[in-house]
Amino acid sequence: MNFRVLLAGGVAPLALLSHAAFGAEPAPVADPQNTVPPADVTAGPAEADGAPGDIVVTARRRTENVQTVPIAVSVVDAGRLEAQGTFNISRLTQIQPTLQFYTQNPRNTFINIRGIGAPFGLTNDGFEQGVGIYIDDVYYNRIASATLDFVDVQQIETLRGPQGTLYGKNTTAGAINITTTPPSFDFGGKAEVTLGNLNFKQGKATITGPISDTLAARISASTTSRRGTIYNVTTNSYIQSIDNLGVRGALLWKPRSDLSVTLSGDWNLQDPICCALPFYSYGRTQRAANRQLPALLTYFPGYPRADYPLPNVDPFDRLTDVDAQLAARNEHGGLSAKAVWDLDEGNTITSISAWRYWDWGPANDRDYTGLPIYTKVNNPTKQNQYTQEFRWNHKGSGYDFVIGLFGFHQSIRTSGIQQTGTAASKWLLNPTNALSNNPNVANNLVAVNDIRLDNTSAALFGKLNWDVTEQLVISPGFRVNYDRKKGLYNSVVTGNASDGTRQIVSPVPGSAYYNDPWITQLRGIQASQFFEPTFSAWNLSYDVNVRYKITPDVNVYATYARSFKTGGINLNGVPADANGVPIASAFTIKPEKVDHFEAGFKTQFWDRKATFNVTGFWTEIKDFQASVSNGQLGTVRGYLANADKVRSRGVEADLSLRPSDRFSTYANVAYTDATFEKFCDAPPPPELSGGSSTGIVVTGKCTYTGTIGAPGTPGAVSPPFVDISGSPLPGVSKWAAAWGAEFNLPTPIFGEEGQAYFGYDASYRSSWSSNPSPSIYTNVAGYSLHNFRAGFRTDRFDVFGWVRNAFNQNYVELLLAGTGGNTGLIAGQIGDPRTFGGTIKATF
Repeated sequence: MNFRVLLAGGVAPLALLSHAAFGAEPAPVADPQNTVPPADVTAGPAEADGAPGDIVVTARRRTENVQTVPIAVSVVDAGRLEAQGTFNISRLTQIQPTLQFYTQNPRNTFINIRGIGAPFGLTNDGFEQGVGIYIDDVYYNRIASATLDFVDVQQIETLRGPQGTLYGKNTTAGAINITTTPPSFDFGGKAEVTLGNLNFKQGKATITGPISDTLAARISASTTSRRGTIYNVTTNSYIQSIDNLGVRGALLWKPRSDLSVTLSGDWNLQDPICCALPFYSYGRTQRAANRQLPALLTYFPGYPRADYPLPNVDPFDRLTDVDAQLAARNEHGGLSAKAVWDLDEGNTITSISAWRYWDWGPANDRDYTGLPIYTKVNNPTKQNQYTQEFRWNHKGSGYDFVIGLFGFHQSIRTSGIQQTGTAASKWLLNPTNALSNNPNVANNLVAVNDIRLDNTSAALFGKLNWDVTEQLVISPGFRVNYDRKKGLYNSVVTGNASDGTRQIVSPVPGSAYYNDPWITQLRGIQASQFFEPTFSAWNLSYDVNVRYKITPDVNVYATYARSFKTGGINLNGVPADANGVPIASAFTIKPEKVDHFEAGFKTQFWDRKATFNVTGFWTEIKDFQASVSNGQLGTVRGYLANADKVRSRGVEADLSLRPSDRFSTYANVAYTDATFEKFCDAPPPPELSGGSSTGIVVTGKCTYTGTIGAPGTPGAVSPPFVDISGSPLPGVSKWAAAWGAEFNLPTPIFGEEGQAYFGYDASYRSSWSSNPSPSIYTNVAGYSLHNFRAGFRTDRFDVFGWVRNAFNQNYVELLLAGTGGNTGLIAGQIGDPRTFGGTIKATF
């Protein structure tokens, strides 16, 4: 029996998508709690205890077809993850069409579902993302953990749409629920080795078994390494490598049949040569022509070497020339204890206690060039997180419910540094200023940042499932949540004064050296700032799900959810007034308020050899947390604030077919229309940035007087903000799809009875915007990726070869405007080229 109890406030989506699409037949999963299983599937149905083709769950102590459950969840099991080489969430996007994943490095990572979930392009310790990550019942507050390898994963469930009632705060877009394989009282294990091009090496091993009649253990390890895909001509080495290591262990204690206690621990390390975005293109801005990229490069003859002129580089040459040190050391781990006590036939008590830590050690080159402009832009971070949850599940006649309490505390300490080099004067100061020719002016401008966050929350939640009739089930739920955040932002900036001394670069008029000509220039690059923001609020989430069974194989359902994402505090600096004082109204970010409607149907036909599910959704968010640069607050500076309203609506369809044991296929498609319904003070895109402000007078939140210049016209007047109402949200494609198939044939080889098989899977996404405000320079073209595999498997081993991105598609994962002023430099995250290799797996 698997004593898996999902953290999601008592919801356990246990649908077993399984190797039905890929060969093996899994056993049903039992859950001792009377939890309500929301799920539908993205690929073929599993057979377990029910009629052929049934997808079975046992979450309510009875076998039931997951097709009757009224929430859309895509479920992928370990077999499919391994077959398709999906060893982290980044690769999961290729089989989950509505999931978007973007990362510059582990800290600067964003996950969206249906186009919503996180402000695009700005990392800030003081806010939380809208897609919850859960691993073995434990909520992971920092998204950096999602970039590491999966270790001994049993299955992954992607819940689409707000899940605030049962999955807790900050799931306005959905949740990703990862379950590892539990300890077993039957001795066994497995091992896997993979080798591929680019020096790809991956090893996995697991062993499990009894220690005594009441105690079982499981320990797993995984390691992955690969040479980088981008060649750095400055250091003559490859970057964007992979270097991951993970270890997980668990003890299951069952002193009697009605009680189980699981102690788990894990440690994970990611330490690649990473991360930098290569030059992608040049796009004209409104900055003066002598301060844009082509002119700036002429100030550095031979840069970075005579045979490598930056503006003419093809990004798919996979070259860069960054000169600063690179590092992306990402370590996290933790301990958890889960106790499940069946009081009697209808009552279960669950307790989940956990501690987790995160240690982030970066080194970056944020000017994206081989020039010593910014030599350091690093924000090393340490976090500790504690969670505790209690749940009571009760099963009665015609109803069941769960009631619970959840507590959370997190402390984050970031000690950052930003430092400029000898090229900073020419690059960052106006060339018409004689000081720009003196490299000593802006050299060694240093910002030392002390950033702190203490984040505490508590919640009371409940969910009722009422069987009104045999056909009709109504499931209302609620969650009352309290949040308190206390932060500190202290950036001390020092630079060179004209008398040769080191001085504080202060924004406060009348301060020491305020009028010094060198300090005056440095203040236009960066100045000291200190503030201590706080936030606290109560919030109520509630929802109701309705499911009606038309026939045993046709179900319709509908959901309304009122959810929220907790408010936040700005911890990256905020605008200051004319006296250099941070503006208090920008300290905090209001909570997002979400209204969500969803309806769909789930069907099985062709003797349950076919499954076809369709979901339609409409989500509206007020006070959407977004990246802004508001001119009316004084100095224009990027930070987080609230857009008035966004909307995401669309349709998702999933089809799977298994006409015989020899063949299976699936196809998933999603149409998503995600737009800013009202956002009148958004940050200008690159083509409308960097110009003068002559004649511009801000008269209100979204109004100003004056005439702006044409986009991309050097020296023109730039707007303080732009109205992007009606524009698409960044990061989301209107169309996304995933499809695949596998054929197998019984084939004895060397006396072993097994299957020879051939598999194919693919994904597609249409074009999308990669800038917080849509830009003509950062629209990412659509693309499709195609993968193949072929091999032979038995009950004891599996040997196969694989090729991914088989047609060597050139594609971009992310585009962004370079830092250091609106120079027109566009950097790009280039997707992996064709990779290929072989895998050997053994089970005992």
